[in-house]
Amino acid sequence: MLAWIILFSTFPISVCFCLKVVREYERAVIFRLGRLIGGGAKGPGIFFVLPCIESYAKVDLRTVSFNVPPQEILTKDSVTVSVDAVIYYRICNATISVANVENVHHSTRLLAQTTLRNMLGTKSLSEILSDRDAIALSMQVLLDDVTERWGIKVERVEIKDVRLPVQLQRAMAAEAEAAREARAKVIAAEGEQKASHSLQEAALTISKSPAALQLRYLQTLSSVAAEKNSTIIFPLPMELIRHFIE
Repeated sequence: MLAWIILFSTFPISVCFCLKVVREYERAVIFRLGRLIGGGAKGPGIFFVLPCIESYAKVDLRTVSFNVPPQEILTKDSVTVSVDAVIYYRICNATISVANVENVHHSTRLLAQTTLRNMLGTKSLSEILSDRDAIALSMQVLLDDVTERWGIKVERVEIKDVRLPVQLQRAMAAEAEAAREARAKVIAAEGEQKASHSLQEAALTISKSPAALQLRYLQTLSSVAAEKNSTIIFPLPMELIRHFIE
């Protein structure tokens, strides 16, 4: 009653202090004598606040992104790595975000850090390097399950960088180089094996037909003679001479 008396006695000056405006992306959570007013958060637009007995808190509903600082993590296979991430979230219930947690943004960031450490601690180094998308999705589900009680919706999680110790980077580079050299040697050996099989088959074919050997010899002479305009003397094998004599 006192609030209404003050309002009317100071009208119209008091109206300037009683009418509040919230933007399209904001909501106002109103308390009357310390208790939440029914009907949910107000906005967007104009709402009315009684002086002395009512107070309000504005809540921004836009998506917020923040970087999770690099976390030193010991993986399942006892490798120390430094990992950071990006979290995208928004407030989906303004009333709960004000009434259920003291500082919803700070709490969400602390939860993201601990969740990142705990989740990656159960993974091996190879899993962290190869399954970033799956790890990010699992982390999003875990965060969203907890922050739902705070009026928060986690929209996306991205694993940014995985930093390895310098010694481990060198060891992995040496291992990759050795693997490439081994593959090159295997490919070269396979090529030599195929070439030897082809030569063996050609030798068997020629051994079964002496005329084929002679024709091959004549083809070689023809190709050599065509390279330069000069006279070349070749000895003729006895098998070829005997063939012509016969």
